Amino acid sequence: MAYHRPSGFLVLLIFFAPAFYYLSEAEYIAYNTTAGIVPGKLNVHLVPHSHDDVGWLKTIDQYYVGSNNSIQGACVRNVLDSVVSALLEDKNRKFIYVEQAFFQRWWRQQSNAIKKIVKGLISSGRLELINGGFCMHDEAASHYIDMIDQTTLGHRFIKQEFAQIPRIGWQIDPFGHSAVQAYLLSAEVGFDALYFSRIDYQDRDERKDLKSLEVVWRGSKTFGSSTDVFTGIFPVNYEPPPGGFYFEVNDDSPVIQDDLLLFDYNVQERVNDFVSAAISQANITRTNHIMFTMGTDFKYQYANSWFKQMDKFIHYVNQDGRVNAFYSTPSIYTDAKYDANEFWPLKTDDFFPYADGPNRYWTGYFSSRPGFKRFVRVLSAYYLAARQLEFLKGRNSSGPTTDSLADALATAQHHDAISGTEQQHVANDYAKRLSIGYAESEKIVGLSLGCLTESLSSSDCYDPATKFEQCPLLNISYCPPSEAELSQGKSLVVLVYNSLGWKREDVIRIPVVSDSVIVHDSSNGREIECQLLPISDAIMRLRTRYVKAYLGTSPSARPKFWLVFPVSVPPLGFSTYVISSATKRGSITSLSTSYLSKGTSKDNMEIGPGDLKLLYNVDKQELSYYSNKRSSVKSSLGQSYKYYIGAVGDKTDPQASGAYVFRPNGTSLIKSKQVPLTIMRGPLVDEVHEQVNPWIYQITRVYNAKEHIEFEFAVGPMPIEDGNGKELATQFTTRMLTNKIFYTDSNGRDFLKRIRNYRSDWVLQVHQPVAGNYYPVSFYLYPNDCKHSLISAI
Repeated sequence: MAYHRPSGFLVLLIFFAPAFYYLSEAEYIAYNTTAGIVPGKLNVHLVPHSHDDVGWLKTIDQYYVGSNNSIQGACVRNVLDSVVSALLEDKNRKFIYVEQAFFQRWWRQQSNAIKKIVKGLISSGRLELINGGFCMHDEAASHYIDMIDQTTLGHRFIKQEFAQIPRIGWQIDPFGHSAVQAYLLSAEVGFDALYFSRIDYQDRDERKDLKSLEVVWRGSKTFGSSTDVFTGIFPVNYEPPPGGFYFEVNDDSPVIQDDLLLFDYNVQERVNDFVSAAISQANITRTNHIMFTMGTDFKYQYANSWFKQMDKFIHYVNQDGRVNAFYSTPSIYTDAKYDANEFWPLKTDDFFPYADGPNRYWTGYFSSRPGFKRFVRVLSAYYLAARQLEFLKGRNSSGPTTDSLADALATAQHHDAISGTEQQHVANDYAKRLSIGYAESEKIVGLSLGCLTESLSSSDCYDPATKFEQCPLLNISYCPPSEAELSQGKSLVVLVYNSLGWKREDVIRIPVVSDSVIVHDSSNGREIECQLLPISDAIMRLRTRYVKAYLGTSPSARPKFWLVFPVSVPPLGFSTYVISSATKRGSITSLSTSYLSKGTSKDNMEIGPGDLKLLYNVDKQELSYYSNKRSSVKSSLGQSYKYYIGAVGDKTDPQASGAYVFRPNGTSLIKSKQVPLTIMRGPLVDEVHEQVNPWIYQITRVYNAKEHIEFEFAVGPMPIEDGNGKELATQFTTRMLTNKIFYTDSNGRDFLKRIRNYRSDWVLQVHQPVAGNYYPVSFYLYPNDCKHSLISAI
């Protein structure tokens, strides 16, 4: 369309925009964030937080400094720097922080001026340190002692630096929740409440309908109501509510645009979104208080991006008046819940197993990275002994300490560490830290024992004449001190330390090169009955391979036997035994008789030098029966291996089986090779060696003085040429009438009753009958009936 303007005329078109007049004097808006609880209204507690994994996709160091961002853009140092700065801009703002592994690093790097500011923020409640542990520990694979230790490590720092004790448990990301977490690590710790998000999806749906997402959790039947703790389960997860409330600078949620000079003004629209989310959550919550968890993983790296938006929401939502919004913390929220005098449903037992969909049972991590799980467990026990010896010796500030092992073990309890769900380079980092911590603690143990055996004053003992060597690779039959030739009057002193508070009687084994050895108790000179068992070729192959892998050199000696002998050690004390060459006759060292099992289908073979006996079917080369003469218990007992084929997902559900989720797609029984069993008999122990197949080797032990069976197995490498992922399991079968009932421990503490394909809190819809019946086991699992009991130590 053409327009012709006559020459000589000036045409002025004037448009009046009233909005310009409104904002000509309103370029600065002072947002009112002073709100608090208002009786009679729906109160929305905005809880700003950042969940900072202590290692997961990146290592703990990479997360802290913000390196390796090609994997994940995360820098915890930025979070803490940014939050402190943002809190200073408005005295009404609040923030909670959890992971002490990061906070303590950051604290050490701050100037005295910043520390003074932070202490003021904490004392005023604007910055609250909750949960307080070194990390947010896993609740399935962790042992309760390690859970206590890592929590203590954080709480001690908080009390020393800020004269405070955390009030709230905040286990928002672990994949299921244990009864021990409720009573021992919450109620007994002194927490007023415990909050988390991950529970079974069917359980969550039921609780939403019944408004029972918030409960009183009684985690221990033994201690009853004294262990009650108020527990809140988030409606969805630990992120902001649905409706677009993520405000990191690169998030895509719509911000509040309240400048009429600019396009896309949306104040009322965003207020409506907020009110809608609040009412939706209120409909499944008791009382007129709800919590919005404003944050998620590694957020608040640019804290003002979040706080500016929350300032606006509080300002405009409260002007709207339908609900009341304000900055809050879980402590403030908990106080409001207590003040409401509401009736809360009672929860007992635990929240395992966890599933977030019909084919997504998070039970795979119960067995992910089993080697790392064992490493943590072994070093946990070692750390207990090392701390005791460090105390007895006296701590030397200029020498080695147990601190690095304490930090490494605490870090390893993280829910993406001992769980086995971390990336490989992160798993390597965890193991490296544990190894460094062990090496330093090993020096303390050797030094302390040297001083104690020489009865030297702890304050004067820095270089004892007695040098003790330790054997961290004994599990692969490698112990250089015990493999030396004992000739020309040489002897080997073995010191056994007991870190427990009661007398311990056990049987130990060390590799030796000769069958001509004798053992004496050094306290009275009495000769100890002992037994020699030949070391199998399968074990020697493992030894050769892994010593080379760990140390970079091949072992110089080749031991021929396991020397097995009983020990008796006083509580919190040690006993010493002397191993020397048997130069005279009359020794009570016994060489095990060794033979292969052969026979017909009618032959049975009994194993066990004591009251406990195992019966093997020689023709089938398999375990068939057990009995205990002392307790008069007899029962059938079979053991076999099988593997579950891991699902790869399908069109209806792409979920595959992996480190987190166990989703089997079939089962295959591993048939044992029909080769004779190797039987070793002796006065202390009988052993059955079985080459199950080319990649599974098993040793079954029955001791004279013990009433349990010990299974030791070496597995791998598992064949994957068929393209199938595999989950290996060993299966025990018995004719006991269990009625689908069995019991498992909770982090090594109380036993919990389990019923196959059943949940006590809701009617279970069974979609995964295998994965949905796996539970975490730290120590014990047992079935029983009215006459028999079979306990299996894991």
